[in-house]
Amino acid sequence: YLVLRSFVAALERPGWSLIVGLGGVACNAMVNYGLIFGHFGLPALGLTGAGIGTTVTNIFMFLTLAGIVSVHPRFRRYHLFGRFWRPDWERFREVWRIGLPIAVTLALEITIFNTAVFLMGLIGAESVAAHAIALQLASLTFMVPLGLSQAATVRVGLAFGRRDKEGVARAGWTAFALGVSFMTLMAATMLSFPHQLVSLFLNPLDPANQRVIPLAISFLFVAALFQIFDGAQAVGAGMLRGLQDTKVPMAYAAIGYWVIGLAVALWLAFGRHWEGVGIWTGLATGLAIVAVLMIARWTRRERLGLTDW
Repeated sequence: YLVLRSFVAALERPGWSLIVGLGGVACNAMVNYGLIFGHFGLPALGLTGAGIGTTVTNIFMFLTLAGIVSVHPRFRRYHLFGRFWRPDWERFREVWRIGLPIAVTLALEITIFNTAVFLMGLIGAESVAAHAIALQLASLTFMVPLGLSQAATVRVGLAFGRRDKEGVARAGWTAFALGVSFMTLMAATMLSFPHQLVSLFLNPLDPANQRVIPLAISFLFVAALFQIFDGAQAVGAGMLRGLQDTKVPMAYAAIGYWVIGLAVALWLAFGRHWEGVGIWTGLATGLAIVAVLMIARWTRRERLGLTDW
């Protein structure tokens, strides 16, 4: 399903994957409701039912999108499944050359956030809870620059394929401006309404939450700055992927997240006793470093030969 979703997005028709995704949400809700609790004549399987329901939903989404790709005139002419059994080893190598660094980059980002959860656990349960709230809000807003990043990859890639240097610049900078502008707005929202945002997750009148709420608010203040850098690095990575430039950004992610960001997080959290705020500051520092490096490389793309044909 993920491959097909990228395929339709590359052909500038992402709406189909949105429709299939919404259908998947409905399918997942119905199947899980039936299999977990035993409704609609289905057995009550509990957690096992949840796993089966998720599997059924993924199969449903794949088959639905595969059917659309097979019959829709926009996609059908590419005969995506026409020679599926005949391997194209040269194409495999090309996809692997471009795709593997992207996978490593994403893994570096995901694992640094997983490490942050572990470090929060060393501080205390309240910090873990507050971290989960701030991270949920940050992850929600991140969906917009993530989508813009994918759009930047497509639009920059199309202009790159046309050998249109002005189109490359226009597509990249437009996506970047939209991504940073949106995340700046989200940062302002976090700074202006931290209590209201945290109260979406915790009841402020419950005495059991009195230690978690101030921590979550303090994390949100750092997350506000974090938002802008996160949007900038995400869209910047997408812009460079449109030029098939993935290896150097992978190195940037390794240095920014795991060398500088983690070192700052450890030093501030445990050396300077900033605790959870220190960890969030380290994450923001790593994202800032990666964002600056990505955009610096993008601005020097012609001198680096990234737009040579």
